[in-house]
Amino acid sequence: MTKTVKDMLAAAHEATTRITPMEVLALMAQEDALLLDVRDPHEVVQTGKLKGAKNISRGMLEFRADPATPYHDPDIRKDRALVLYCASGGRSALACKTLKDMGYERVHNLGGFKDAAEAGIETEPHQS
Repeated sequence: MTKTVKDMLAAAHEATTRITPMEVLALMAQEDALLLDVRDPHEVVQTGKLKGAKNISRGMLEFRADPATPYHDPDIRKDRALVLYCASGGRSALACKTLKDMGYERVHNLGGFKDAAEAGIETEPHQS
């Protein structure tokens, strides 16, 4: 059966954990969680990012998360909590599901950048 984006988003939301900005702040205070901004770089240049977040666009996430590729990012580890966000929460939900499919268990969807920033998570400008 052919899947639509709506189907894929529904499956992603069902398979992943949504986390609130307050929960993110608590998680970050308790442990070495990694914030991942999965928006495209031009979006981060325009708006900045959540303070301390690493920008890895959704299109490169699988390559950065897989230790068997030359593109692997050592900050992405299966023993670390990962908190993903994008512009509105759709891409981060899909990215969370992908990471779960790759064996990452502690993956959370924060949702959208603007909502997180408005809730009080500190931001910082894009750094080249």
